[in-house]
Amino acid sequence: MSQTNGPRALLARIRAWLVVFVVCLVLSGVTAFPLVTELRLLDSALTGWASPVADLLPGLAEWIHRVREGVTAADRQAPYLLYGTDWLAFAHLVIAVAFHGVHRDPVRNIWVVEFGMIACVGIIPLALICGPIRDIPFWWSVIDMSFGVVGILPLLHVRRLIKRLEAATTAPEPVAVPA
Repeated sequence: MSQTNGPRALLARIRAWLVVFVVCLVLSGVTAFPLVTELRLLDSALTGWASPVADLLPGLAEWIHRVREGVTAADRQAPYLLYGTDWLAFAHLVIAVAFHGVHRDPVRNIWVVEFGMIACVGIIPLALICGPIRDIPFWWSVIDMSFGVVGILPLLHVRRLIKRLEAATTAPEPVAVPA
């Protein structure tokens, strides 16, 4: 086996892709904590320095403004509702920690990658079912679904690399030689 496809190289590639995936997972989780501040800044940007974006995509600007007003009202009148987004953030961080097992022993913990792939696929029916129930514009649901599509791509690649690593490190069964 060549140096670029040997077990050490495969392990290094698996770990690099895992780091990228986990960093993205952590960032998407951590950004769920300061929603009120983030929406205030984003809404202000769309009426200020990013107004060309708002002019180009007025539906986006209107949606961000509507969401900001709703989240601000919830924060003022019923801040406990935002506790749900804190749990969403926490769930992202917990899932990210689960990938540590894959980093340590990819072959034995491939199930975590497969679990992540299932979660990515699950985003699509969630967005298609809950989006209309919660009065979310379809185009926003498409953005949400893109996280599942984008998220599954590195996981598919990591799974393939783990299968190659498993094949490269599994000793062949001894063949019985007739006497």
